[in-house]
Amino acid sequence: MSQESAEQTASDQDYVSAVTSSKPSPYIRQFEESISPQVSISIMTPPPPLPLPEAQQVSKPFDTSSMDDFPEDMYPPENFAMVCPYIYRSGMPKKRHYPFLKKLKLKSILTLILEEYPQQNQKFLDQNGIRLFQFGVAGNKEPFADIPEDIMSEALLTLMDKRNHPILIHCNKGKHRTGCLVGCLRKLQEWSNTSIFDEYRRYSAPKSRSMDQQYIELFDIRPVLEKIDPQNMPEWPTITGRAPFA
Repeated sequence: MSQESAEQTASDQDYVSAVTSSKPSPYIRQFEESISPQVSISIMTPPPPLPLPEAQQVSKPFDTSSMDDFPEDMYPPENFAMVCPYIYRSGMPKKRHYPFLKKLKLKSILTLILEEYPQQNQKFLDQNGIRLFQFGVAGNKEPFADIPEDIMSEALLTLMDKRNHPILIHCNKGKHRTGCLVGCLRKLQEWSNTSIFDEYRRYSAPKSRSMDQQYIELFDIRPVLEKIDPQNMPEWPTITGRAPFA
C-alpha cells in the first residue's frame, strides 16, 4: 500500500471513530470547515415521531343529513339536472322535494315507472295543476328485455310538444330508463354517440348498462320525426328545419 493510500485509510478511520463516539471531536469541526464555508453537517439522533393530532380534518362526501340547515326549496330530487330549456330529469321526487319542484313551474311530469304512481305524488300534481304522463317500461336487461320502441317514440313525442313544457322526466333513480329516453332525445338533437354515451354514463354511474347504450345507438328516430307537430315543436336549432319540416 502506498503512503498516500495509507494516510487516506487512516483519515477515514479517524472520521468513523469520531462519528460513532459520544465525545465531541476536533476532527468533525475540521471536516465541516474543509467542505464549504456555507455547508454545515450535524450529527444527531433523530427526534421521536410527533404524536398524531386528536382530530384530523379529512375530505368527506356531502352529508345529506346536514341539508336540514338549507331552505326547503333547495332540495332537488336525486340525479336532478336540466336536459335542455324547459325539460328536466331526476329520480323519483319525494315530499321534501315539492317546494323545489314548485319553483320549476312544471306543467307536466313524465314518469317511466311500471308501478302505480305514488298517491302522495299524485296529490301534489293535482294540487299544482301538473299533468302526469306515464309510460311504464321495465328497462333494458339481458337477455331479452328491451324498452318497446313504440312506447319510447310516444314518450319522445310528449317531450317534443312544447305545450307540455316545463316538464320533468323521472324513473326511480333517474339513471337507466331516464338515461335511455334522454339519450334518444339527444339523437333528435343531433348529438354524436360519443357525447350521448358520456352523458348517459355520467348519470347512470356506477352501474352503466351496455344494453342501454346499444338501445340508444340502434333506436330509429325517423318515426318520431314523421309524427312531430311542427306547430308545437320546441324552438331548438338542431330540430327546426329538419326533414320532414324543411
